[in-house]
Amino acid sequence: MKKEDKKEVKDKEEYVKWFSELGKDDVLEVGGKGANLGEMYNLGLPVPPGFCIVAGAYKYFLEKNKLDEEIYKMLKKLDVNDTEELEKTADKIRERIKNAEMPEELREEIIEAYDHLSPIPDGASALAAQILKQGKDDAFVAVRSSATAEDSSEASFAGQHETFLNVKGKSKLIDAVKGCFASLFTARSVYYRIKKGYKHENVLLAVVVQRMINSDKSGVLFSRDPITGKDEVVVESVFGLGEGIVSGAILPDHYVVSRNLDIKDEKINEKKIAVVRMSDGSTKKANLSPTKSSQEVLRKNEVKKLANYAIQLEEHYGKPQDIEFAIESNEIYIVQTRPITTIAERGNDAEDSREAILSGIPASPGRASGSVKIVKDMNDLAKIKQGDILVTKMTNPDMVVSMQKANAIVTDEGGMTCHAAIVSREMGIPSVVATEKATKILKDGEIVSVDGGRGKVYRGELKSNGGESNVEKVEIKKIVETKTKIKVMIDLPDFVERASRTECNSVGLLRLEGIIASSGKHPVGFLNHIEKYGEILAKGISKIAEHFEEIWVRTSDIRSDEFINLEGAPKEKEINPMLGMHGIRFSLKNPLILKAELLAVKKVAEETGKKLGIMLPQVISVDEVSKTKEIFNELNLTGIKLGVMIETPAAVEIISELAPLIDFISFGTNDLTQYTLAIDRGNGDVQYLYDELHPAVLSQLKKVIEICKENNVESSICGQAGSNKEMVKFLIDAGIDSISVNADVAHEISVYVRELETEKELVKEVDSEENKEQLEKDKLEEIEDKLDEDIEKNDEIIEDLGLKENSKEEIVEELNGEILQEPKEEIEINEEVQQVDEEEPVENISEELGEELEIF
Repeated sequence: MKKEDKKEVKDKEEYVKWFSELGKDDVLEVGGKGANLGEMYNLGLPVPPGFCIVAGAYKYFLEKNKLDEEIYKMLKKLDVNDTEELEKTADKIRERIKNAEMPEELREEIIEAYDHLSPIPDGASALAAQILKQGKDDAFVAVRSSATAEDSSEASFAGQHETFLNVKGKSKLIDAVKGCFASLFTARSVYYRIKKGYKHENVLLAVVVQRMINSDKSGVLFSRDPITGKDEVVVESVFGLGEGIVSGAILPDHYVVSRNLDIKDEKINEKKIAVVRMSDGSTKKANLSPTKSSQEVLRKNEVKKLANYAIQLEEHYGKPQDIEFAIESNEIYIVQTRPITTIAERGNDAEDSREAILSGIPASPGRASGSVKIVKDMNDLAKIKQGDILVTKMTNPDMVVSMQKANAIVTDEGGMTCHAAIVSREMGIPSVVATEKATKILKDGEIVSVDGGRGKVYRGELKSNGGESNVEKVEIKKIVETKTKIKVMIDLPDFVERASRTECNSVGLLRLEGIIASSGKHPVGFLNHIEKYGEILAKGISKIAEHFEEIWVRTSDIRSDEFINLEGAPKEKEINPMLGMHGIRFSLKNPLILKAELLAVKKVAEETGKKLGIMLPQVISVDEVSKTKEIFNELNLTGIKLGVMIETPAAVEIISELAPLIDFISFGTNDLTQYTLAIDRGNGDVQYLYDELHPAVLSQLKKVIEICKENNVESSICGQAGSNKEMVKFLIDAGIDSISVNADVAHEISVYVRELETEKELVKEVDSEENKEQLEKDKLEEIEDKLDEDIEKNDEIIEDLGLKENSKEEIVEELNGEILQEPKEEIEINEEVQQVDEEEPVENISEELGEELEIF
């Protein structure tokens, strides 16, 4: 039995409960996090000691300070769609909570429990214990919010509330507890509850206070593979504190362990840094030596022991578990466990053992099965039902609405940047392109499975590890914090909820074409009712603005071979639509359409208070931007930024002239690569030549970023190249300001960007240290030179004193002594060593040099 079980804090503990008193049925009292810790503690698992401040304490705190009625009154009249009002109200509530007094009886109970977390040796006498208690250090603790529904299987409030690490001292603990209480009222939390229909007064918050483990090693465990869903344990670990792995700042070692504890796979990565705790409780990133960096974090017996804990926890809870662990002085501690919420959705992503009937380019990850529907022309779109597999030669924007119904997309043609690939990735549905013969081999009504991650198509239903779902989508994870901003790209309001799961607050590219396609009418078809066109656009943009703070909207870019089946679409055909009348040239030729688009953006900006920008596609001249700015001024679009897509070599060449006219640029690398290399990005036959990392493309990107920096113009990228890690590294090194990606890769790219930025910081620190050392070295050399010069000038005196064979230090000491013995001589000491008098041959070696000499 642990020491904690024996301690009695009070005869009646009204607001504090130790882990030993809690279990999984106490969620309403201490939230999911607190209940799980109590459950693990009582299972005999190695849980760091701690206690929970129950949800009733939060309620009592509000009532005692008369905050409850005030807060709920403020929230009742709040318009959550008014972002500015939401932020102001949330800030005001949190400030009131943080500044409120902790009720004395509650404070005393928390402090008394905290005192028991600072260890006193067993067996100490009462007097000795009292003395030790007065002299001992306060414990470092983690203070975590535990909402009454957090870490449930639905994870309703997961990640919304504060955690404070390395808290030390009674006053800091009380502040941290109030900080947790206040975090129930962030703008995000308030918005979420209102939108989901939760009553604010019914959502309570408990606080977990747990002794911090100053870990030598730490990591996460998954009792089931969270990516493939396989019945295997995944172990990931890093040196130092768990902050390094949870934040995504460090690439961890990775192990896969079978149920019988055999290590099936391991990957030892370059950790490069570790997050460590300083004596004051702050954390610091420490640079690891090359040897330590490549060293295995865990011993084999530790991997197996951890895997066994994971299996135990899954068996106990009856659900796959996501577990955090820490190791201090070779002792393993389980810090937290919660259900894995994504496996049921994704299922088993293991490679199918069946023989593939088709192979192509893996364009969008995930797996799905369904009934084949061959689309030869637009008339066939009507036969697409929910859950079908859409098979066609190549998709086009006219198909977007039908594509949303499909479980997967398979095409004969295309490449990684073709329409099918781009839209499928944004929709989050599996896609295989460039199969060459899908429309010939597959038959209408046939049941097939599509593996978008591997570019394979199989006959029959999806082989899964359980569940009835015939779709396995890629999990959307939230991004980690980076200096280079990570943004998402969106086509339709229908995709916004999925994209918002990344927790990006900016959209780097909103294409209007998806909203246009959903209307069923071509922009030209609205010319006699142009206000209606603007209303449709504003409605669509506004839905997206509900979830994001900043949005860059690209004006329409419709080629003559796109949307030809929309009502009012022009019937004229162009020989080469890619080089024809589209982008800004079309908009300036049809100013009513352009003005309607600009006014729609203005309307959303004014109604929502969000930051919006307009982005012009296919720019090739300064004149195009100047004319658009004139329309901007005419429509009084103040506060709305203007930017251009850099997707033509012409725009690259004239960037110096464009920069003074604009606020931002975004690289459209799909087209820029196509135009630079003369490669059709939609033609599968020449995909092997399509290379966004071609030197000709990279040199253009570098040039534009440099000129943008000189002119204070924000630089970004919104092509598919933003998902390519090689390209990302190039862009980070070049100094790009932001990167826009599809939602499915936002987390992965943010983690990689964080690694690159951390590496750059470390290199900068090393360079700084080297520069400092060099400066010190140069200074010493300068002193040495002055000293040699000074001794040389006093050569005769030195010889007379018989000091020729002495060291420099001894010479300086004797000379200064000789001078001191003759006080009548007036000696002027200067920073530069000077001769005092022509008649006096002794020249003083300056005091500065005498002092500096001590370091030789």
